[in-house]
Amino acid sequence: MLLIKDRFQGVFLCFVLALPAYFLGKEFEIIGGPVFAILLGMLLSKFVREKDILKSGITFTSKKVLQYAVILLGFGLNLSTVIAVGATSLPIIISTIATSLITAYIIFKLINIPAKSSILIGVGSSICGGSAIAATAPVIDANHKEIAQAISVIFLFNIIAALIFPTLGNFLGLSDHGFAIFAGTAVNDTSSVTAAASSWDSMHNTGTEVLTGATIVKLTRTLAIIPITLVLGFYQAKKASGQNKASIKSAFPMFILYFIIASIITTFLNYFMDRNIFSAEISSAILSFFALMKFFSKYFIIMAMGAIGLHTDIVDLIKNGGRPIIMGFCCWIAIACVSLLVQHLLGLW
Repeated sequence: MLLIKDRFQGVFLCFVLALPAYFLGKEFEIIGGPVFAILLGMLLSKFVREKDILKSGITFTSKKVLQYAVILLGFGLNLSTVIAVGATSLPIIISTIATSLITAYIIFKLINIPAKSSILIGVGSSICGGSAIAATAPVIDANHKEIAQAISVIFLFNIIAALIFPTLGNFLGLSDHGFAIFAGTAVNDTSSVTAAASSWDSMHNTGTEVLTGATIVKLTRTLAIIPITLVLGFYQAKKASGQNKASIKSAFPMFILYFIIASIITTFLNYFMDRNIFSAEISSAILSFFALMKFFSKYFIIMAMGAIGLHTDIVDLIKNGGRPIIMGFCCWIAIACVSLLVQHLLGLW
């Protein structure tokens, strides 16, 4: 009972900490709630007393609640829509993901950045920012400092991309479709993809056309979480066991399986709704359920980032942030260049 009480206190602290971060993220979408949560957590950690009592709940939030957030992400993925609409961007997505991971590996070898930080930055840059880091961190057993560092690096280049990419797209003469693909493949986090695409729509009076296209491309990128985490899971299991073959049970991150199941459920329910199999009341209830799961997914990620902030020394993070920023910059530039190059070669410009 005492353990449950201590855990509740730590989880409740993270829940309360997430409230201002959530509303600040809605007000400043270009930054996003998770970044505000990390910053608030790091600031609050200097004033929190009796950390030992709160430790169990904070650790639970940073690990388990983070996994629950990834599972709930699946309820935002209609696989049939992603496959149908996002298929044209698939060659670009594969190229940018491969480019980011290869770039991260090269920089890791050149300037000796810790391996787990390198993986998180490479995966976060190539797939979907904070969500990809949230999915990958438990698989590779990354610590709080490594997660906070990766999120901070991704955040920095998210802001730059959201601010300059619409102007860059204009300068390059991208079409509306071309910029939707560029934003969806070259900007890391969903909030920044939304900011960049919305700016383009405002500049060109295109309604929400580019925003919709960029979001679907971004959702297609999100699916890469599945193979990436599976490969990393098998690698970590093999490395830990020291054997030639890792057991499937120990290697498979179960929360990713639940993420896949949630995506499949979402796809089937959308299929039935599109064919008017359900009544209007049931369809409305299903859509409300999806909206609720999307909200909880976002809020759980913010809670987990707050917990990570509470575990992180802001002075140490700044002191050791130079090399990760270099890696993030190289990945960001490489992804943007490859996205534009492949798009040009495929005639999607």
